Amino acid sequence: MSDSGQAAEQTGADRLPGLDEFLCFAVYSTNLAFNRVYKPLLDELGLTYPQYIALVALYEVPDQTVGQLGEKLFLDSSTLTPLLKRLEAMGVVTRQRDPQDERQVRINLTPQGRALRERGRAVRVSMQRATGLAPEEQRHLREAMVRLRGNLNTAHHERRS
Repeated sequence: MSDSGQAAEQTGADRLPGLDEFLCFAVYSTNLAFNRVYKPLLDELGLTYPQYIALVALYEVPDQTVGQLGEKLFLDSSTLTPLLKRLEAMGVVTRQRDPQDERQVRINLTPQGRALRERGRAVRVSMQRATGLAPEEQRHLREAMVRLRGNLNTAHHERRS
């Protein structure tokens, strides 16, 4: 191979990827776009996105501990506790010490919190429409993202060990 051919080959191999080629940037900027669409929808409900997903998790499984809810939402208790206190002040959840284990705080929906579920359905429908993806495309993308999250969590834990 000529010197100029090697130089061209090295340039291609040594080339740093552009920002648009970073998977992490695609995920990050997509999250920002999601938040821009979610915000006005959730503002109508008086909720932030973290509050919304906490309520969705409680609709799925009522009577969770703060720890269980935090695990499901990938939030630590120092982030989740203030969020839950705000939801309690809004009258949509209750927080009570578990009588069997005083160290645990149990979270439950109030009737007002359960009533928000119906209004929240419109948010989900609007978001599904806003993606411009067919249900099957959404399912495949969600599955790939969950697999990616799992791989990254595994890599993180392996590096810490």
